[in-house]
Amino acid sequence: MTPEPENLYAAREPIFPKRVKGTFRNLKWAIMAVTLGIYYLVPWLRWDRGPNLPDQAVLVDLAHRRFYFLWIEIWPHEFYFVAGLLIMAGLGLFLFTSALGRVWCGYTCPQTVWTDLFILVERWIEGDRNARIRLHRAKWSLRKGGLRLLKWTAWAVIGVATGGAWVFYFADAPTLANQFLTLSAPTVAWATVAVLTTTTVVLGGFMREQVCIYMCPWPRIQGAMMDDSTLTVAYRDWRGEPRGKARDETAGDCVDCNACVAVCPMGIDIRDGQQMECITCALCIDACDDIMGKLGRERGLIDYLALSDAPKEEAGAPPRAIWKHILRPRTILYSIIWTGFGIAMIYALFIRPEIEMTVAPIRNPTFVVLSDGAIRNTYELRLRNKHGEPRQFGVHVSGNPVLGLLIEGTANTTIEVPADATHKLRVYAVTPAGAEISTTDETPIRFWIEDLESGERASVNTVFNGRGDQ
Repeated sequence: MTPEPENLYAAREPIFPKRVKGTFRNLKWAIMAVTLGIYYLVPWLRWDRGPNLPDQAVLVDLAHRRFYFLWIEIWPHEFYFVAGLLIMAGLGLFLFTSALGRVWCGYTCPQTVWTDLFILVERWIEGDRNARIRLHRAKWSLRKGGLRLLKWTAWAVIGVATGGAWVFYFADAPTLANQFLTLSAPTVAWATVAVLTTTTVVLGGFMREQVCIYMCPWPRIQGAMMDDSTLTVAYRDWRGEPRGKARDETAGDCVDCNACVAVCPMGIDIRDGQQMECITCALCIDACDDIMGKLGRERGLIDYLALSDAPKEEAGAPPRAIWKHILRPRTILYSIIWTGFGIAMIYALFIRPEIEMTVAPIRNPTFVVLSDGAIRNTYELRLRNKHGEPRQFGVHVSGNPVLGLLIEGTANTTIEVPADATHKLRVYAVTPAGAEISTTDETPIRFWIEDLESGERASVNTVFNGRGDQ
């Protein structure tokens, strides 16, 4: 008889973290208030860029392919600034993880912040840990259904506010808010809010720690960023073991109260050692310190600790100074690289020209021989005016004195480019019949544009195809 295959699936056991007070819990509340405040308020900040530009301080203008951040405007061809910011964010994550473990996960990750907010709402409505466990195990009743409906409604309101705030970063916030109120907002805005509302409620309200354990790749990567000098949340087992009652003089400091387990949003026991699920939120430190204080024992049984200090402390030696753990070769290297990227981006930002041009030769045909024997090349020019007002640009060509320049649609070589815009035009470089400009089929030439108001110039090198003696 073939044995039944082992069932490796286990249904999720909901985690109901207990309310805790302390330094790290207060720090998490403060960070939550700051991060959510930034998220919800930033789209409403104004920044005067002039009459021709949007006045929203932070705006991702997809329609015009622009990103505005205070006085900085990023054009599509300058996406390397965004790439640089992402690189700096990654290096910053490496730096903080190397120094202090998963502080990003424990304090500022959006999943952590919104999960904390949802748990707070759940606690207000259903009660603290024991009350929520009893409600979870109770059969469905009018009271249970009412509490769940109230909680889910509150979660949905938070989700709508989350999605609503996000779309305000992509359009003028007051205008879009008025469109929502009058039910005239674009379909894509409604769809985005619906998707973000759903994902916020599902990920932050129902999945919670499963997102961190199963969906997020960072727990698997963090091992490469940390070493035995990294400060992370740990249990001083040489102090706590063997566990026993408070009155047992032969036992360690740990009284096996499970307070650290009850407050953990990941549902783990930090006394079992370092675990992938731990997000170093440090709530177990607050819970343990509270118990130790009540028992009149030294705090810090669970604390931020470097594993390299463990054998020294167990032998009675004091731990290394915190700054020695933070300032070590790995973190210094990350800091140098991070600073280097930052300086390079600032330098690139300040040397950006206010006018730019691209030149694309028309290759079909490469050149045209006119009826009088003149040779003509066609080029497509894109003139970029980054100023907040229209500017007059003069267009010129250099490289050979016999070349003439014609702009399609106008008899002169001056073009007005609208404010903060790109203007496309077609130009013709012509060499008269019989004029020899080169002994080769390709003659180097250069197109110039000049801002007639400021005198700023920009140029692009290209080639003129066809010999002047043909």
